[in-house]
Parts: sequence; structure tokens; C-alpha cells
Amino acid sequence: MEYHKKQKVILIDPRNFPNFEPHKKPIKIHPAQLLMASSTKYIFITGGVTSSLGKGIIAASLGKLLQARGYSVTIQKFDPYLNIDPGTLNPYEHGECYVTEDGAETDLDLGHYERFLNVSTSQSNNITTGRIYNNVITRERKGEFLGKTVQVIPHITDEIKRNFYKLGQDGEFDVVITEIGGCVGDIESLPFIEAVRQARWDLGPGNFLVIHLTLIPYLKAAKELKTKPTQHSVKQLLEAGIQPDILVCRTEHHLPMEVKKKLALFCNVQLNSVIEAMDAETIYDVPLLMKKEKLDERVLSKLKLSTKSETDLESWKDFLGRLKNPTQEVTIGLIGKYVSLPDSYKSIIESFTHAGAAAECAVNLKLISSEELNRDNIKSKLSELNGIVVAPGFGERGFEGKIETVKYARENQLPFFGICLGMQVAVIEFSRNVLNIERANSTEMDPNTPHPVIALMEEQKKIDQLGGTMRLGSYACELKKSSKSFAAYGKTKIQERHRHRYEFNNAYLEQIESKGMLATGKNPETGLVEIVELKNHPWFVGVQFHPEYKSTVLNPQPLFVKFIQAAIDQKLK
Repeated sequence: MEYHKKQKVILIDPRNFPNFEPHKKPIKIHPAQLLMASSTKYIFITGGVTSSLGKGIIAASLGKLLQARGYSVTIQKFDPYLNIDPGTLNPYEHGECYVTEDGAETDLDLGHYERFLNVSTSQSNNITTGRIYNNVITRERKGEFLGKTVQVIPHITDEIKRNFYKLGQDGEFDVVITEIGGCVGDIESLPFIEAVRQARWDLGPGNFLVIHLTLIPYLKAAKELKTKPTQHSVKQLLEAGIQPDILVCRTEHHLPMEVKKKLALFCNVQLNSVIEAMDAETIYDVPLLMKKEKLDERVLSKLKLSTKSETDLESWKDFLGRLKNPTQEVTIGLIGKYVSLPDSYKSIIESFTHAGAAAECAVNLKLISSEELNRDNIKSKLSELNGIVVAPGFGERGFEGKIETVKYARENQLPFFGICLGMQVAVIEFSRNVLNIERANSTEMDPNTPHPVIALMEEQKKIDQLGGTMRLGSYACELKKSSKSFAAYGKTKIQERHRHRYEFNNAYLEQIESKGMLATGKNPETGLVEIVELKNHPWFVGVQFHPEYKSTVLNPQPLFVKFIQAAIDQKLK
């Protein structure tokens, strides 16, 4: 396929597009016609009144319902901030940074998409304003606009739309769901909203749908549900040229029929397109609640897709049954430096939900700040736990508290799970307190340490930019058959996702292994130590990768499952 800028047409081989009549020679077609050749449907989800209403959960739940009917679905997130990606953001700013198989640092909502749909996302599933402008400015510097004045409309909106349609052009997906971050009315969101308006005309009737998620607040003093904030939110959408097709209304109380009728009348939507979204006991209830509200049926009807296939949610219901009816209970300590914002560890928290359901065990996760831990209080803070996880992180704040945590778990035979920095802390603690290497450290924490048991990776030493430059994405790991990791995975070759700059220093490997900390998993190409385990310990595993990124409802991460089982065994002693 070749694009001719001057003629503004695309030269294509029609054999690649089954909806076109076959021709012997390539034909010319306008880019808008190319969209019409695809059978992919596009759903856009916007939000109003306030942020944090759960657009990501609604998107993931709708995607799950469509997938359960046999449709191929993907979900993408467009964020209005100017960062190229969330990789350089403090977790307190934006929650965790989620990493995809192809090494993209993305918004945490992509974690919800993968956990619900059990399908991998990619760089193309998360686009920011920063990336949009960067792409356009890069093209302008190359002279690709042929001297034209570069403007928000059409150049920025065209780039946004190009990314809207990117995932739907190869025919892999029946439906592409696009979540627009932020609130309608935000200055930062205006180009995205304008691009959505234009997309309706690009795609045509039956191929385009807007769902607007909004809040119906309840005033206790008046004992009334108020629709006015939603009316104003929809009015702002209408002023931008977008009529929502479906309203999803977050509420703490059931919406009476008179409230639904009022919303339908003043927001110009059909009565059966006003969907109630009650607060749920768990986010995994939301697909069933949306099914009950017939959200998927309304979407399929408006997109002219068949509703004949029955929704198969049996495995999902089975998961919820085990989640809500545990036979065991354990308390796990999550030790980290960002614990005041639980979203900083969103994937780890959800991984424990999946693993707990698999083991039919209620996991009481206790988030503990590593800054508050020291040699004097460590026993009182951790003595009630059945297992300990030392979380990922960067920088030296709270580092010594993590060292004391690992020492406590090692000496007291308490199940321990170290993730990324948590694995590195385990190596440093072992080196200091078992090998008696007094100043053993990571060069991240002490650049001048005489014993860098954890050191900067060779390929990182010449890098001077922080964004997108770590060891990112999926890498291979080979496991020793005698290891606890092999017992968890049941195979010797695995693929897990990474996000780090520092690594185990193999110069110390022989010395460390001689005292009982074994490297049970390595990258087959580089020899990078991926997993360490203690020989004489019921369950002590540290991993350089981030296993939490690949845990889903239908495929709980094996290491988390085995860790929970070890915690159960410890409690029963």
C-alpha cells in the first residue's frame, strides 16, 4: 500500500481487501473509503462530571460482554496529558505504569483491559497528547506537510483519528473500543473530542457509537438523586457536536424510572439507552451488572451486529463464585514506598485477587510503608503476617526498611516474594547478612559501593534519557527443574515482562550460590539472573521481572498462586 501525498489517494492492491471487487491492477482510493472497506465497528467512551468514575472498568466490562458473544474486541486509551507516556510519572501522579508485551509503558487501564479480556495489548493501545504532538512535529520537521501551516485542525485531529483507526484496519478485530481520558470540558481533551466528532462522519451510520459515563449524585439532605450535573455534561458534549448514543450513569442508589425518563428527555437519548451503573462489591461484578442492564444488547443493536449468540460467562461466574466463597484466609504484607495510593500497585493487588480465587482463599492485603520499618519495630509490624511481598520501586527512599523486611522473612521462615527491586533487595540483604559483605549494595542506591552485587546493565550506561529506555517488555527465562519456580509454572521456558535498569551482578554469583541463594532462572541469551531462591526456606522467591502484568481472571499468575498456597501452609503450622 502506497500513499501519494500530492494526489491525496492511496494506491492499494485490492486483493488485500476482501470487500473490494478483484482487479488486475492496483486501484486508487481515498483514505476515507478505506475505512468503509473495513467491517470494524468503533465505540468511543467519554466521561463527564468528575474523573475516576471508572471508564476503564466500563470499557473492559463491555469488551468482555462482546467477547463472550463471540466478537473479537480490543480496547485503547487516549490520555490528554503531554507526557509521551506514563513511564516517567511518579506513581502518586498517575498510579502504576503498566507494561505491555512489546515493551510499551502505558496507562494502568490497559491492565484492566488485559485482565478482563485475557488478550494482550500493545503500544498502539495507549496514546497520549504528548505522543500525538510529537508525531506531528516530527513530520513537520521532516517537511512532510509541504509548507502548510500546521494546526490543531486538521493536523492534530487527523493524527488522533489515524490512531483511532489503526487497530481496526487489518480486520483482526470486530470492535475497537476507545476510552477518552479526562472529563468532557477539560481544555486538554478538546482535540480528542473534536476528533471523535469527525470520526462519526468518517465511519458512517452503524459503525460508530458514543457512550457517555456520568455521575448521578445523591443529596442526603434532600433525599434526592440529581440529574443536573449529567444534563450539563451532555450539553457540553452537544456543544462540541457529539450526541451520546448511550448514557451509563454511576450511582450509589437505584435509578427510579422517573429519573431515567428525565435523563432520556433532557439528554436526547432513548429511554432504554439510559444504563444504571451501581457501585459494585468488586470490579469483576461489573460485566454481570452491565449484562443485566442490557448494555451489550443496546450496543449491538445500534451497531447493527447480531445478538443471536448467547453470552458465555460461565468461567467468569465460576471465578466470582470462588472469589466470594473462600475456604481459607491469609494476611499478606505488601511492603512498598507508594502505599498511600493503592493504584501504584494495581496489578499486584489484582494478581492477589486472581490467585486468591484460584486457591479459594481470601487474601487480606496489608499495605505497609517501607519508610516506617526499622530494626526496632520490624517484629511488631510484621509478626501477624502469613507472607510478605516486597514491591517494585525506584530510588533509595524506604530502601533500608525493605532490607529489614527481607531479613525478617528469611530468618523467620516466612513466605517471601520479591518483585523487581524486591528481588534485588533480597540479594543485597543476603550479601550483607549471610556473606558478611558489609557494604554490599546496588549502584542505584550507592554509586560508590565497593561491592555492587546489583549494578547498572551494560546497555544502560550510555543512556541519558529516562523515558522508554529501560529494559522493557517480554523476555525469555529458563528455569531449573529443581526450583520452586518450575513447580509453579510446570515448564522450563517462560516469557515475562520487565521494567528495570539494574541487574544481578554475575561476578558475585558463585559466592552467593555457595551460601544457599540459588539463581534458578536465567535469560538464555544474556545470562541475566531472572530468579533467585533460598535453598533452605519453605518459600523464598525473588524475580527480576514483573509477573503481575500477565495475571488475568482466567489465567492467574502461577507464582502468585503458589505464594498464596505457601502462606496458607504457613498459617496452618
